[in-house]
Amino acid sequence: MSPANTDDNFVLYDLLVEVVCPPGERILCGAKEGDHFILEGEMLKLPPGQGFSIYSLGMISGIWHIESEVMLTPAPGAILPLLSGIQRAMQPNDWMSTDSVVACPDPHCPSKLKIVRTGLRTFSHGDVTATPLPGKDVKI
Repeated sequence: MSPANTDDNFVLYDLLVEVVCPPGERILCGAKEGDHFILEGEMLKLPPGQGFSIYSLGMISGIWHIESEVMLTPAPGAILPLLSGIQRAMQPNDWMSTDSVVACPDPHCPSKLKIVRTGLRTFSHGDVTATPLPGKDVKI
């Protein structure tokens, strides 16, 4: 982030996404109570030695072979599409500002994912995209 570009700044919340498991229930995604990841801007960070099921992040609902390319389509129950919305400031009555516990995308798994905003991070538009703001020039 360049300090000289203060007029093109925007903020995103850092997020902590943590697994919540009901005691004594069979968990199907390989997660354990307290497993988590942190989202800082676009960077997803896992603690050393801990994994996180790709199906909990964005369950695959279809695999398509089109002109020798494989395309994967995420299921509507995936958590990844929610995270970018929760990172942003929103109106107080928006459901995304209050609903912080999300069911596991696997309908047979009783675990949940708890999303917590942990802090704000400032970014410069010019540092994260080559597309200029209206009326601004960006040098690539």
